[in-house]
Parts: sequence; structure tokens; C-alpha cells
Amino acid sequence: MEVDVGTERIDSSRFMSNQLINKTDPNGFRHFEQLLAPVNITLNGSNSWDIKVRDERLFRRVLRDGTLGLGEAYMDGWWDCEQLDELVSRGLRSGLHQSIRNNWRFLLFFFSCRLFNLQSVRRAFIVGEKHYDIGNDVFEAMLDTHMNYSCGYWATAQNLNEAQEHKMEMICRKLQLEPGMQVLDVGCGWGGLSRWMAERYGVEVMGVTVSKEQAELAQTRCRDLPVTIELTDYRSLSGRYDRIVSVGMFEHVGQKNYRTYFKVLRTLLAEGGIFLLHTIGSGDNHYSSDRWIEKYIFPNGVLPLSRGIVDNCNGLFTIEDWHNIGADYDPTLMAWYRNFNGAWPELKNRYSDRFKRMFDYYLLTCAGSFRARDNQLWQVVLSAGGIEGGYRADRWLPRGAES
Repeated sequence: MEVDVGTERIDSSRFMSNQLINKTDPNGFRHFEQLLAPVNITLNGSNSWDIKVRDERLFRRVLRDGTLGLGEAYMDGWWDCEQLDELVSRGLRSGLHQSIRNNWRFLLFFFSCRLFNLQSVRRAFIVGEKHYDIGNDVFEAMLDTHMNYSCGYWATAQNLNEAQEHKMEMICRKLQLEPGMQVLDVGCGWGGLSRWMAERYGVEVMGVTVSKEQAELAQTRCRDLPVTIELTDYRSLSGRYDRIVSVGMFEHVGQKNYRTYFKVLRTLLAEGGIFLLHTIGSGDNHYSSDRWIEKYIFPNGVLPLSRGIVDNCNGLFTIEDWHNIGADYDPTLMAWYRNFNGAWPELKNRYSDRFKRMFDYYLLTCAGSFRARDNQLWQVVLSAGGIEGGYRADRWLPRGAES
């Protein structure tokens, strides 16, 4: 049986395929042992990517709740792994995640994500409240000095700060910024890129975010510069801009709002202007959502398909360039993980051990997904009306790096 849902077709029989734990294997240990054996993952084995089982209720929980149960069991200390990022990378490359995701609860979650607009105007600020507002101290400790919460550019970078500065510089060059331009930064975070553009290129910037904590800190970090920060949803914007940039925000737009998103930004961009979209993209053939990530990290988040961008830009923008730097998210996330854990002695008085395990799981599983190339990171350059004579993307490298 196949069910047609938008652009994706699902064989619903997959969701009936999980083997039940039988009487001779009541805890499911041998069932999962056999499942993991072909990808060289051993329960209680000696490899750094092997799963160390602390509570044998783990297996029933995973069969019942799929990836949500797996993540919650990790948060509860039911299992550990010395190198969780590598475990996830190996599992994704082998397609193992499908075996623990395909159950009726995931099917229900899947349909709700596609049938309902979970990113409506009324719901737009949920992700800010649930994730970005958890505490600026966590993000100040984890991120680079500019507080970029997005993929760095590691072509020649030796550390996280360099990778983020190289990323910001490449974005500015792709935007072809000139002094005096009016720039809109949609999803400005803590203002790192807005500040960089204003300081280095002499442009005036309007930055918007749905996070109260981000807005307040960004205003402080950008004071004395021609930068305005507002707490607002993109659908409330007005005005006219020479350039638009959106970094790490499109993942919160949702496929039911893509056309609206591009229509709004097209009305804001001057004719001949350039819009750079920096977004994680699904490496699979469907819009990607995960129950654990959606519940604990990014409520209502959806990773777009390339065709979701292409189809919804049609008739509004000219696609000038498409650049995939997805492999660079692996070292970015691992750097965040090291920073977060290095700062934990100072943070643990304000956050629980379960919060730490949640954040470790988030950072390491995401690193593994990019290492497996299961997720991508796209920088898409769009223009209003097409660039006369064509567009040449500047995949910038520091001076002397080419030699």
C-alpha cells in the first residue's frame, strides 16, 4: 500500500515491519545484536562506536518510540557510547535509522508535519522560546567569539573562529556588498553577521529574529553601528533592501510556507538585488523531520528539499549559484561539542545533568549525520530579475591560501 503525501510517497507496509521481541529474547538484546552486526556495531563491545547498555529496557523503548525513544533513553542514562558521532555516522550510512524509525508513532508524526502548518504566524516564536532562549550563557560558551550558530567554512580554517570568519567573509563577497547599501538579515541570531557586514563593508543592516534573548544581546553587540535589530516574524516585514541574507533560519519556515517566504522576500528586494539563502538541506528524498530533534531542540523544524527551494522560487527569483558545504558542519558541531563540555564546570550549577546529556546527544548525532552526508548545507544565491552579464560566485579563500 502506498500513501501519497504532497511530494513524497511512502510505503506504509514499512511501518508494520518491526519484528516483535519474542519469548526467547524478552528484552530484545539478541534482536538488536543481529540488527547491528552487519554494520560492525556491537552491544557492549570494545569499539569506540559500540553501544554500552546500562538498562535493558532500552530495546523495548526503541521498538515502541523509535528515534525519540533512543534519544530519551540516552538522556535518561540507559545507554552510552564513547564516540556517539561515529555510531550515528555508521548507522546512517547503512540505513539503520529506518529500522528504528518505522513505527506507527513516526507515521503519525510524519503526517502531522505534512498535513498541518506547524510554522504559522501564531506558532512562529515557539522555537525562539524553546531553544534560542534557553540561556545566552550556553551559546556564549559554545560558539565562536562572533556567536555564529551555523556552519563554518573550513577550507583553510584552523579553528572555529577562523571557520566562522571565513564563512561570513564568503557570504559578504557573494552578496557583492558596497558601502551605503541597505541589507536585511533574516534570522540574525545574536548579530554576528550583521555586525560583520556593518563594520567591514559600511552597509546599514536590519536584523530580525524570533528570539527575545537573541534580540536583546544582538542589540548590545551591535550598538554604535548602523544596525537595527527587531523581534519579529519575516511575514511582518516591509521596506526595500539592496541585499537580503538569511542564515540558518529557513529550517524553521516549513514547506507549507515556502512560497509565502519567497514572495515576501521578493517584495523586499530591489530589482537587480541579491539574496543569499544559507540553509541545512535534507539529503534524503523527503522533507526531513525527527521526533527527538523536534521535541527537544527545534520545535516545528523541517529540513527542505532542493526541489522545495527551486519550485517555490520559480517566477520570483533567478537562481544564480548553488554551493554545498555540508561536510563542513561536522567539524563545526564537534568544535561546539568541545566548547560546551569545556565550559560545563561553569554551566552545571545552572543546568541539570539531563540537560547536558540532551545537548551532547544533539551535537554529536548532528555531527554524525553530516559526516555520513545524510544532511547537506546549501548556500543558494538568488537575484531579483537576474544579474546582467551573469553572476560569478566568490568561493572566497584567505589571501595566499590558493598557493
